[in-house]
Amino acid sequence: MKNIAAYMTDTHTMFFKEVPIPEPAPNEVVVKIEYCGICGSDVHFYDHGRIGDYVVQGEFTLGHETAGVVHAVGSDVKNLKVGDKVALEPGITCGKCEFCKEGKYNLCPDVIFFATPPVQGSLQNYVAHPADLCFKLPDNVSTKEGALVEPLAVGLHAAKQGNVTLGDKVVILGSGCIGLVTLLACKAYGAAEVVVVDLFQKRLDFAKRMGAKYVINAKEENVEERIREIFGERGADVVIETAGAAKTIQQTPYFAKRGGTIVLVGLAPQDIIDYNFSLVMTKELTIKSVFRYRNLYPVAIAAIADGSIDVGQIVTHEFEFEDCKNAFETVIKDAQNVVKGIIKLA
Repeated sequence: MKNIAAYMTDTHTMFFKEVPIPEPAPNEVVVKIEYCGICGSDVHFYDHGRIGDYVVQGEFTLGHETAGVVHAVGSDVKNLKVGDKVALEPGITCGKCEFCKEGKYNLCPDVIFFATPPVQGSLQNYVAHPADLCFKLPDNVSTKEGALVEPLAVGLHAAKQGNVTLGDKVVILGSGCIGLVTLLACKAYGAAEVVVVDLFQKRLDFAKRMGAKYVINAKEENVEERIREIFGERGADVVIETAGAAKTIQQTPYFAKRGGTIVLVGLAPQDIIDYNFSLVMTKELTIKSVFRYRNLYPVAIAAIADGSIDVGQIVTHEFEFEDCKNAFETVIKDAQNVVKGIIKLA
């Protein structure tokens, strides 16, 4: 029984190293990781070595979309036992600041989050984690689905921020992983008509199969004209930007109805973007943003368990642990065909 971790030390590097199997603190469990999803942030660290002020230095392990089986439990743990399947919520917050006390713990300034330098990630066989952040999976939910709870929580948070409800007309800009889980969330919340916009047809085909009523290929159609054809001059109740591109962020107020809501999920490379605030004000639009998620792991797991959301369908590429480097290279080089990549560790 060994604990092998995948490390990078520079962009486009990956090697394996044996590390000690952790011992659980009294409030922790040790989890044998079975699946780890490849997130856009992981890819960005691998490809560029940094995200803003977070810089990879020395040996660094990626991965935070994680599920597995409890291997050992700390002395104070009562709610989990060895052999339980769990999904790991990756952020450990302080519990004391005003944001934690308000229930908005995703805004905690002192969060310790897997794979956010200098915090090591979960792309290794065994990790120790607080038991109250390890959510037990029902018998009918696999650990593969459990590793997808994390991105699904982002989509659910986006839909909640937009107050998506029964009968709503929604535009989602971007049909990568987050765009598609946001689509699943909006449908689960009762959206009647969802339009998904992207540049890659394969992703749009996925969106169509997953419940989008309309898809628009921005390479082939005028997006503004097509949305006007679909929704008329009224526009959409909610516009959700998940692509993280300056152009799609700038488009959001044009697609929203008067009094509608814009939700910004994708993070663009630019810090400052030109934006039509005159249109925002004349339409009296509400702009909301998303930073990760909060209080949504139980909701996401329940939705998967009862069949309300089939999150497994977003996985297009699965890789073995020893094939980690190829996994990241594939996600980067074949972006138009990879919707979601996931790594199987056990």
